[in-house]
Amino acid sequence: MPMAEQHQAQLRERHDVIYAPTAEARAQAVAEHGATIDLVLTIGSVGLRADEIAAMPKLGAAATLGAGYEAIDLPAAQARGLTLWNGAGTNDACVADHAMALLLATVRALPQQEKALRAGIWRDELPLRPSVNGRKLGILGLGTIGLRIAKRALAFDMEVCYHNRRERPDALGCGYFGSPVELAQWADFLVVAAPGGPSTRHIVNAEVLKALGPQGHVVNIARGSLIDTAALAEALAAGTLAGAALDVYESEPKPPEALLGFPNVVLTPHIAGWSPESVQATVDLFLENTRRWLAGEPVLTPI
Repeated sequence: MPMAEQHQAQLRERHDVIYAPTAEARAQAVAEHGATIDLVLTIGSVGLRADEIAAMPKLGAAATLGAGYEAIDLPAAQARGLTLWNGAGTNDACVADHAMALLLATVRALPQQEKALRAGIWRDELPLRPSVNGRKLGILGLGTIGLRIAKRALAFDMEVCYHNRRERPDALGCGYFGSPVELAQWADFLVVAAPGGPSTRHIVNAEVLKALGPQGHVVNIARGSLIDTAALAEALAAGTLAGAALDVYESEPKPPEALLGFPNVVLTPHIAGWSPESVQATVDLFLENTRRWLAGEPVLTPI
């Protein structure tokens, strides 16, 4: 995974660092230094495989910079007794901000409106776009990020409901639906904020998109695997969905080829959680958790 030089320098103040930002560099690092590595820092979508764990006999801990950890082989890590932690909470506000920006961009057609203006087309020749205030927002996954999105949506005078693995007593008064389809049937707009992994793969499928309807918009700031890309492309092509705004993709880091031709799709390159403030916070949290682990203290954000 790429890391800014300033943050690498911060890590090197306390640790001997082997920087392996690509798959090739990672394989080389494990092959050449696996016998001496005792701590791994990764990200959720890259993770840590069982064969890599086996190749590092001194490994005692592994961590992810962000909240996700879906690509860490948990059974292998637990079998080795590794201490695991993530960067939960450090970029929640940034991701929630980006989710609302994407929602506004797709519903208000901001990229399309700017393109029209640059082409000399004034508002009188453009279709009216709906407001978000007073509309129904469904949030799929009401974790810490989902709660922050709900708080922002409520400030926009939206009605908010959610689907989660279980109902939450601290849901800010938001209503609960027992399935993604039921939530989509109720909602005008759907924001996907659930964790990645096998249990949520394609949780937003053709049925959910059909339930959202021809005036519906879907936003994804979670993991690309949660939305069936082919089904999304089919819904957009058929006009059974009004638009989509995505920060994550099944194909990443390659762009979603099936979606590139649609003018009603807004795309950003998995940057929802990236800001100078959030990246610094997650590096600081990693270092504090590392200090605690080395001192034999409980880490702050265990997996």
